[in-house]
Amino acid sequence: MPAYSHLLLAVDFSPNTGHIIDRGVELATAFGARISLVHVVEFAQVDLSNELVMPQELELDKELLNLAENRLRELAQKHGVEQHPRHVRQGSTKREIFNLAAEQGADLIVLGSHGRSGIQLLLGSTANAVLHGSPCDVLAVRVQN
Repeated sequence: MPAYSHLLLAVDFSPNTGHIIDRGVELATAFGARISLVHVVEFAQVDLSNELVMPQELELDKELLNLAENRLRELAQKHGVEQHPRHVRQGSTKREIFNLAAEQGADLIVLGSHGRSGIQLLLGSTANAVLHGSPCDVLAVRVQN
């Protein structure tokens, strides 16, 4: 197994997010690696029938980003990783995780894999997308629904 130097922990604020952070911390400790946390806020779904972005729609996105920043800070404090960099991005979850991993030089992305049935039995849609296009290794931590 290669020695990793920078782990990017992608969190979604699900009830099992703490398990993902704990697993990432265990790995970072074992490898002497740095940790960064990231949460991606998807764009608010707005009906733009006239294709104009209204000020209240921009305020909603800003509010969602502020809420995510606060939740990520609280989560980091709860799990003892508040000294590590935290990033809140907006856009496509997969694309933003890839971009941040490349920008930060992360060599392992750690994220949760929610149990599904059918075609997504092993991985959730985000975990599956990240796994199949990542610029670095990916660890999908199995979490319970």
